[in-house]
Amino acid sequence: MKSLKVIVSGGGTGGHIFPAIAIANAVKAKRPDADILFVGAEGKMEMEKVPAAGYPIKGLWISGLQRRLTWKNLLFPIKVVHALYNAGKIIRQFKPDVAVGVGGYASGPLLRVAARKGVKTVLQEQNGFPGITNKMLASKADKICVAYDGLEKWFPADKLVHTGNPVRAHVVDIQGKRERALTHFGLQNGPVTVLAIGGSLGARTINESLHALLDQFKDRGVQLIWQTGKSYGQQASAAVASLNAPGIFTSVFIQEMDLAYAAADVIISRAGAISISELTLVGKPLVLVPSPNVAEDHQTKNALALVQKQAAILVKDADSREKLGETLFGLIDNPINREALGRNIRTLGKANAADEIAGIILELAGA
Repeated sequence: MKSLKVIVSGGGTGGHIFPAIAIANAVKAKRPDADILFVGAEGKMEMEKVPAAGYPIKGLWISGLQRRLTWKNLLFPIKVVHALYNAGKIIRQFKPDVAVGVGGYASGPLLRVAARKGVKTVLQEQNGFPGITNKMLASKADKICVAYDGLEKWFPADKLVHTGNPVRAHVVDIQGKRERALTHFGLQNGPVTVLAIGGSLGARTINESLHALLDQFKDRGVQLIWQTGKSYGQQASAAVASLNAPGIFTSVFIQEMDLAYAAADVIISRAGAISISELTLVGKPLVLVPSPNVAEDHQTKNALALVQKQAAILVKDADSREKLGETLFGLIDNPINREALGRNIRTLGKANAADEIAGIILELAGA
């Protein structure tokens, strides 16, 4: 059996890093002898998360253009040339059979040089509206793995494979865990339970909207699992303590997301691509409040892809303080609508994305 060498490149956020690690793990499951090297951007979180997952990583000196005028933009052309040179050096030394780009600053120069040197390349696009890097790389890629319909508007249709997004399998494994989950969060079996998640850093608009709704949660007997993020943790815990409502649990970060998903009857979330991919597998009624602070408004486009299939409800960030309560409690009061949303979102989940992408990598490598 021929040896297999794979480079996985990209990162910057968990939305790029965790799928990349899931793909690497799936390749290793199929070919334990595979030699896998990650390439990321110096100073970004992949330089910490990837070694923690057991893989080697090399860093490129690269970053994106700032949206506002700043002296850092003057360095951008120098960084690109530097990154292209070092990407070439890494490819010459490692000699990969396949290079995989998951999005993020480092994947641009690495995949561009790989394709130029005749290395088979795979792009993994997480969003319903592709990022600039993947749009630039698409014409030279061999396969493009996507999670949403309609991306032939930006990518060559003959290269597209609808794999879905790789997710962390243990996080969406919720079967038979509801009773244990409610006990874990100190909640009762019976009342409707809402899970609110805004990402590990929190979401100010969701947090402020929930803060204003705490009296309604208490009066209606609706339970809440509230992941606040670091910036809102103290305010939330103080507000809940003064309210004296035992059915409300707050945490800066929830480690046991499988239990949080298992306990929930309704979920409020941002609309990051990987979060949505998890939520389609969890299959609970969903209210999405997309972040407005994301490049190219990806989150709104991700959310609309679900809304168009009657698989989620969208509340704009700007409208959240006025409309989140009305939308949420209207949904809680309408079990028929909740059932329909849960049923529709479950039809969109793809559980074996990482395994499918690993199969494509092996096929391209002739391995």
